[in-house]
Amino acid sequence: MPLSARNRIKGVVKGIEKGEVAATIMIEIADTATITSMITREAAEDLDLKEGDKVEAVIKASEVMVSKD
Repeated sequence: MPLSARNRIKGVVKGIEKGEVAATIMIEIADTATITSMITREAAEDLDLKEGDKVEAVIKASEVMVSKD
């Protein structure tokens, strides 16, 4: 998926916590580094995110988005 954001970091989903409105996604990018992203619950469900999925953390300004091929 083409994006204008250039800060894309590959990782693996290590945890998902879904609330009523938002979901917190923990992405392991190295053995000792994790990026945590808060996205809407709907977005997490649309992406069908599961632990172990290979994803990219897409960083634009002060937001962290998640993409999945």
